[in-house]
Amino acid sequence: MVSKSSYRRGYAVAVLVGLEEDSAALWRVYSKVVKPEATVNCEGARKTPKDLYNFHEAIMKALKPSLKEGVRSVILATLPRTNYPQLFMEHVRRHHPWLAKGENRVSFAEITSSGGTRLGVASLTKSPHFRRIIQAATSEETENLLELLESRLNSSDARDVVFYSLEDVENLIIHPSGSNIKPDFLLLTDKYLASSRQKNRINRLMQIAANKKVKTRVVDAESPAGIRLGQLGGIVCLARTE
Repeated sequence: MVSKSSYRRGYAVAVLVGLEEDSAALWRVYSKVVKPEATVNCEGARKTPKDLYNFHEAIMKALKPSLKEGVRSVILATLPRTNYPQLFMEHVRRHHPWLAKGENRVSFAEITSSGGTRLGVASLTKSPHFRRIIQAATSEETENLLELLESRLNSSDARDVVFYSLEDVENLIIHPSGSNIKPDFLLLTDKYLASSRQKNRINRLMQIAANKKVKTRVVDAESPAGIRLGQLGGIVCLARTE
């Protein structure tokens, strides 16, 4: 059963990270609202390399639940005249290079604004500039998803499997029946989700997929990846035989 709150908040779009001198506030950006995710405090001083490393690692640890669920857009917000995003991205490139390539690639973007308080985030998310940043970040993400989708569709590896119908995806994720096929990504368009007469069924599938750690993304139907998904029926599950 899907909670009423999931309908009110919509689907996950990105993670907003408000970087400040001694803390970082993480917010989950949904299609309808923004919700607090976690707060990470810097134990020590930013100017101390070891303390800064530990702080950045703590932020990465806080980001991992969203990344594991399939969120692939991260917005870094900070006040003017700071280099916090640049320092964090340098840490990511040096210590987490897997975020910049392959199926786990993440799209990072920066915005100059307060992201550490509810008031600041509320003001930020209402601005046209924030919406443009989100659109740019998610556009890059959908390009990555399209590349992933095409690579799986054209894969010569017999272990790669693609499911196209709601019923087949349900059988794989909800009723696996001892199958050795493991779902990796559940992809669907916002148009498919909005226009379906079986919203409860689809939302239940998405909730169970999230519970089973299947990376799930709702894609703009007008984006290149969304158009390709629409050609395939609007919903696709990428899986692999173990």
